Amino acid sequence: MTSASTSSGPSETAAIGAVFDADNHYWEPSDAFTRHRDPAFLDRGLRVVDLGGRPHYFIGDRAHPILPGPGDAHPRPRPGALYDYFSGKSDKGSLGNELACEVPADHPDWFDRDARLRRMDAQGLEAVWMFPSHAVCVEGPMQPDLDASVEVLRAFNRWLQEDWGFAYRNRIFGVPFLTLSYLDRAIAELEWCLDHGARVVSVRNGPVFTADGTRSPADRAFDPFWARVQEAGIVVAPHAGFDDGYRQVEEAVARAWGYRTSQRDGDTNALTVTEPFVQMLMKHRLVHDFAGTLVAHGLFERFPGLRVAYIENGGTWVGPLLHSLELLAAQNPGMFQRSPVDQFIEHCWVAPFVEDSVDELALHLPVERILFGSDWPHAEGLPEPTDFMASLASFTPADQRRIMRDNARELTLSLPAPAST
Repeated sequence: MTSASTSSGPSETAAIGAVFDADNHYWEPSDAFTRHRDPAFLDRGLRVVDLGGRPHYFIGDRAHPILPGPGDAHPRPRPGALYDYFSGKSDKGSLGNELACEVPADHPDWFDRDARLRRMDAQGLEAVWMFPSHAVCVEGPMQPDLDASVEVLRAFNRWLQEDWGFAYRNRIFGVPFLTLSYLDRAIAELEWCLDHGARVVSVRNGPVFTADGTRSPADRAFDPFWARVQEAGIVVAPHAGFDDGYRQVEEAVARAWGYRTSQRDGDTNALTVTEPFVQMLMKHRLVHDFAGTLVAHGLFERFPGLRVAYIENGGTWVGPLLHSLELLAAQNPGMFQRSPVDQFIEHCWVAPFVEDSVDELALHLPVERILFGSDWPHAEGLPEPTDFMASLASFTPADQRRIMRDNARELTLSLPAPAST
């Protein structure tokens, strides 16, 4: 893998041509969550509060746990600044000011879609799935105010469609964020997204927040939503976020191992609000359980046309999950109509972390199910998207092309034949 201090550029992909990045990001500006919000909700859910002349994010009367404020009002990190940290090659102390060294005004391509297209041309990108930076971290902290969380995300999706589009020039595929908290509203929001050309939608990879507590997203109560997803042929792409529904689990794990709370005390050498040891135990726990739930609770058996792409969740959890599903089926005859391992492989795509071993992931998934995602321009991603090619040195040119372009292109641009329910 290319070090964060170097950059290969698009020449690495010359033999492939322009590539398709399944994990690109913008930084949300100051009005992303407020421009289209119902005024009745301006003081509920995620609030944008002026402190000393600069907007900050608040949930109620408390600052958001990890997000300082809008991307156009706060210094941003250098793309790729955390690559060595997440690769285990350095610690936080080596970063200097690289997590707050970029002036937003110097990077119009982080905020403007036409500027981003020019940047994509220079980077050798044919197309991208464009994900939020902040919107993936707001639904959990807004709980238990379900109405506010639904409204904040509804307003956000309208900003996204207006500023970035859901299929801008068939190159920038903005990914709207849906919540299943109220089934009727979830279906209505999905319909709005479809009416405006969405090809990919995102949901939290965690349990659904409802008025009666959390529930499995594969609960039959949500079948009307999944039926419409299948009918439309749209891709569902869960993206890692923050406080995604395992807060109580994390606290229980922390207490079990002698911690008063999962939140760290004092100064630690970790880029997390969680105790480092607890963070280690919980890493990949949620996406592993979410992905297992979709299979074990029969979602793919009821809706054989669904396609789910796991983005910025890494890939090291896939092998252990498939092993567990294999054992589950063997030990519980009749639980599955067909192999749960085969179900996962048929219906699920995975974008590994940029520091992951793609060779290791390919031991468990065929290359047809592996996606290239650079996480650009985030600090934990790559300095340049095509630096990812260094992870594919052992793959054939045909397999490199499939991972770097064809898989995401086929998911996005070709709708499957309708599946019977």
